[in-house]
Amino acid sequence: MVKTYRSGRLVVRALDAVTLAIGRGEVVAIVGPSGCGKTTLLHCLGGLEDFESGDVLVEGVSLRQMNDRQKADLRARRMGFVFQSYNLLPVLDAVENVELPLLLGGAGPKEARRRALDALAAVGLEQRVKHRPAELSGGQQQRVALARALAPAPAVILADEPTGNLDSEAADEVMHLIHRLNRENHQTFVLVTHAREVAAQAGRIVYMRDGLVVADESVAARA
Repeated sequence: MVKTYRSGRLVVRALDAVTLAIGRGEVVAIVGPSGCGKTTLLHCLGGLEDFESGDVLVEGVSLRQMNDRQKADLRARRMGFVFQSYNLLPVLDAVENVELPLLLGGAGPKEARRRALDALAAVGLEQRVKHRPAELSGGQQQRVALARALAPAPAVILADEPTGNLDSEAADEVMHLIHRLNRENHQTFVLVTHAREVAAQAGRIVYMRDGLVVADESVAARA
């Protein structure tokens, strides 16, 4: 895959012929210095950004052959997204934040509420469903964001610095939760992170530099 950004005469190759295969049920950490292409790669994998050449296959389906509506539908059904900034709406409580994407995706109100409550229970927040973001700790807000990603039962969850705003204890809680959900649901997690301790908890680490994948190792192989 190749992805470039242009500003006047300046051309930056953010992704330089990146080739990457991620199997179902893997927990993969993508690491590297700032500006190396980690977040760009994550956005391309999720169909959030276009790319000049190459393709992304999700469960054998080509993103390159999809129009914007089809990609949006695939993201709603088969992908979940978690971001460092949580992206929760402050005027909505936890269950409303989780159910909103389901409602926008066409689920009925009763079905959306049931799935949102189930997702919040899965992340241990069944006692906080009526709390707004300002009434929750950073770790709890990130768990709401994770519940929102889980509610549609996606095949893959893409997370950009999911522990970046958390202290070490809350970050450990989120990573333990990700591993539990991975084991129970056999979902694939792709995590972009600067934190070595977070990457060390993944099953596989992909190292990037200057738009290239420069190393790809299993954590077990490094032990």
